[in-house]
Amino acid sequence: MATDRRTLLADTAIAVLADSGMRGLTHRAVDRAAQLPSGTTSAYFRTRQALLTALVRRLVALDQEELEEAGARAPVPRSAEDLTAGIAELIRTRLTGEGRRRSLARYACAVESAHHPELREILVPRDNQGRRVVRAFLAAQGVADPEARTVTLLTCVDGLVFDRLVHGGSVREEEIRGLVAAALR
Repeated sequence: MATDRRTLLADTAIAVLADSGMRGLTHRAVDRAAQLPSGTTSAYFRTRQALLTALVRRLVALDQEELEEAGARAPVPRSAEDLTAGIAELIRTRLTGEGRRRSLARYACAVESAHHPELREILVPRDNQGRRVVRAFLAAQGVADPEARTVTLLTCVDGLVFDRLVHGGSVREEEIRGLVAAALR
């Protein structure tokens, strides 16, 4: 039961952070959002840092799960258009619904990690099936150093998501197409 409660609290903390920002992330706010008695969150996570660390670990686990599933569903793209379509789907996922909430929480945690190296270590990008699909496509196209190009491409995609979260709007397919073309050069 404790593991389930910890997961519930971490998931709720992600939602509170996404909805209220870093200043709104408190033990009491998580208790209220989870509809649990006051003091429940602090019983599981004694300090704000412990709560934040649990939130970041859960966020990374959810992101990794999502990227593993997306990579498993999508075969290695056969063309730049296939890769563009796959990236467009990932971006849509990151900008809508629960994906949007997780993106907002992820970026708030990334900024916070500048002051807390232990969070930075958790947030380090990890290998996953989605990343391996992109790397395999670039390698199959004969791109020199497909690993570095994969990192650059996915960092640019991340930047587009961040920009649209902050400024609104959606990512146009031409923008993605341009990033893919640059990765192939």
